[in-house]
Amino acid sequence: MNEKTDVWQGTMALMVLKTLEALGPQHGYGIARRIEQTSENVLALNYGTVYPALVKLEQEGYIAAEWGVSDNNRKAKFYKLTRAGRKQLAKETQKWETTTAILARFFVPPQES
Repeated sequence: MNEKTDVWQGTMALMVLKTLEALGPQHGYGIARRIEQTSENVLALNYGTVYPALVKLEQEGYIAAEWGVSDNNRKAKFYKLTRAGRKQLAKETQKWETTTAILARFFVPPQES
């Protein structure tokens, strides 16, 4: 049985920005579905987590939103990465790579002298 895991604190914004970079403009539901697909459905994605992240990213100027029509012909808010968002994504990606490299050191067996 595959157990779902929670989204790590501070990673939702990075996943949203990375999803928009990869796919271009998307509505919130599409972003959430893509994050779940990318995690191979391992992440426990609470929609109450995605939408506040979108609002915060929009307020910070990292994404912009405009109303459009979804594939199923419903009105939906579509989000896209801004120039500031691309810069933030690069910065956050670097921080994430540094953090994971540090953590990886704790899983390497110690070298004998």
